[in-house]
Amino acid sequence: MPRDPRYDLLFQPVQIGPKVARNRFFQVPHASGMTNAAPHVRAAFRETKAEGGWAVVSTGACSIHPSSDDSPFPCATMWDAADLRSHALMTEAAHRHGALAAIELWHGGAAAVNRTTRHAPLSPSGVPWMATHVGFMSSARPKVMDAQDIRDLIRWHAEAAVMAERAGFDILYVYAGMGYLPYQFLLSDYNHRTDDYGGSVRNRVRLVEQLIDAVREATHGRCAVALRMSMQELRARPSETAPSEAHEVIGHLKNAPDLFDVKMDYSATDCAASRYTAEGSHEPVVDFLKTITDKPVVGVGRFTSPDTMVSMVRRGVLDLIGGARPSIADPFLPKKIEEGRVEDIRECIGCNMCISSWHDGVWVRCTQNPTAGEEWRRGWHPEVVRKDGKGQVLVVGAGPAGLEAALTLARRGHQVALADRAREFGGRLRWESRLPGLNQWHRVVDYRMGQLQKLPNVSLYPESALSAEDVRDFGADHVVIATGARWLPHLCGANELPSVPLEAPRVYTPDDIAAGVVPEGPVAVFDYDNYYLGSAIAEHLAGQGRAVTYITTAGAAAAWGFMTNEQPLVHQSFAKKGIGLRTLEVVTGFDGERLHLAQIFSGEAREMAARSLVIVGYRAGGSALHEALAGTMPRERLHLTGDALAPGAIVHAVYQGHKTARELGLTAAEAVPRRDAPFAPRDFQMPEAAE
Repeated sequence: MPRDPRYDLLFQPVQIGPKVARNRFFQVPHASGMTNAAPHVRAAFRETKAEGGWAVVSTGACSIHPSSDDSPFPCATMWDAADLRSHALMTEAAHRHGALAAIELWHGGAAAVNRTTRHAPLSPSGVPWMATHVGFMSSARPKVMDAQDIRDLIRWHAEAAVMAERAGFDILYVYAGMGYLPYQFLLSDYNHRTDDYGGSVRNRVRLVEQLIDAVREATHGRCAVALRMSMQELRARPSETAPSEAHEVIGHLKNAPDLFDVKMDYSATDCAASRYTAEGSHEPVVDFLKTITDKPVVGVGRFTSPDTMVSMVRRGVLDLIGGARPSIADPFLPKKIEEGRVEDIRECIGCNMCISSWHDGVWVRCTQNPTAGEEWRRGWHPEVVRKDGKGQVLVVGAGPAGLEAALTLARRGHQVALADRAREFGGRLRWESRLPGLNQWHRVVDYRMGQLQKLPNVSLYPESALSAEDVRDFGADHVVIATGARWLPHLCGANELPSVPLEAPRVYTPDDIAAGVVPEGPVAVFDYDNYYLGSAIAEHLAGQGRAVTYITTAGAAAAWGFMTNEQPLVHQSFAKKGIGLRTLEVVTGFDGERLHLAQIFSGEAREMAARSLVIVGYRAGGSALHEALAGTMPRERLHLTGDALAPGAIVHAVYQGHKTARELGLTAAEAVPRRDAPFAPRDFQMPEAAE
């Protein structure tokens, strides 16, 4: 299909210093969990985005010196020549598809506590970056940088820039955001210096200026130099000479870099979950830059709508559309817009499982795109599936796993029948996506249903509850069981393991609420699952006018939501909606009138009034249908997947469904993934330095 002319603006080239981006789609730096220890995995992950039409493909944070060590969090390095080859793999991969390659040169300062290298953390004035960092360090506070430390920092940036150019990078970042060292110089809270680098905004900007100049001079102007800055706190601070300190800082730097990349200060606002934050949420903070500078500006905002993207450019907010999460969910987003296939975009749902990957220290994972991180290891391409399917496959269960399995199997060429007992496909998401803030999660269903309905080799059977006899009579060559899991009304026992079901009046599970039960108030929601669902149910019941108290074994509501940036927003929502919060408690009994509790550490007994109790704690997988078929079908023809195999988050269900479909018909040996390894320095013939 031809491209919609409304989107022509997005495909104009943009001059970035000495380089030209072929369109306005810019994959901004973001963590991938793929360090120099997995160079082929990292290169393939970024290459897929270049192939998908992103004009610029960037690394995540890349440490320039051992005094900026973020371990155990995964972090790339550009410390010496030993690092070059692993980065060259990525730049060569980007260039194969006409994309520019960008590297985010990074020094964490007081925010990098150097657990492995054991360097003393550096800072402008010895102020730790947030109080929690003090507890991580063997020494109480970071080192105050002296004049030589500042000269060293500038030199380290220049040396890293030279190596980056030799590795093939086109755009070199100076990173002054998210609490890292150059940003610490910009904020008066952390910069108490009285020399030329402290005091006035003009002085606090000086280091950033010098870093930009050093990077440009080190590469003799051959590479573009980008400045990445956090704007949130600076925009909130008054200035005597400008509308805010952010305006004043940009005024001083307006001609310094070749590109401004602007973002928020903290992960919870920079990568805010869709549950509480709409697309384009950064605009009120970054909308002023183009009134001050003529340099191109890139920014993010979980852009998934081409109309929003065009609006950002047309209204002069941004010159380039930055993508991190949307580029993971669909690496081919630009190409699909260019080819007039907007309906084929696999839109980011904003669940932030990709963010949780970084917290876990593992390769990136994505609910919408199960191939993320598996491009090299398993040979999975997000758009291309081998066309080797033959015979018929019956998929029972049309939740996230069943939909993904059916779609991938159909793309392989199998004749696919997808059956579900419900009238509406979607499984758990039929209800969960109707909970407060979770409507965008239904994109998991919308995308897959839209694709399935296009395929001639797919038959859909809603309202089809199949028995084992029905399945056998169907006569499919393979049967995939994806019937999901069920929530149990079990109390939380020792070590926070499920104990016994609670038998009392008005005790419910999420499955009961999904079925339409409206509990009598006041309601207690006891959550020892500690991800999103318990807090979402509490908000749902509060919206129905019930008095709600949320109780958790953890120290905070939605404790695992820390991993996805939801936790602080959950607390704010509870306060706004009047939801009571009790932490570090376990429910020990309930009689329909009084709820019996115990403090989780001391065992101290407590009570509260409640008429209903919703327990969000334990899900059981398994499938009676699978068990009934297992004795009558060959093992290689019967497949259990998704939550029925192992209950988990939606990201795991989609991944398992995809894996089942990819590996159906393969031998065990054929399904073994490849292992990556870093290069030894002797394996690499270093490119000659440019004159």
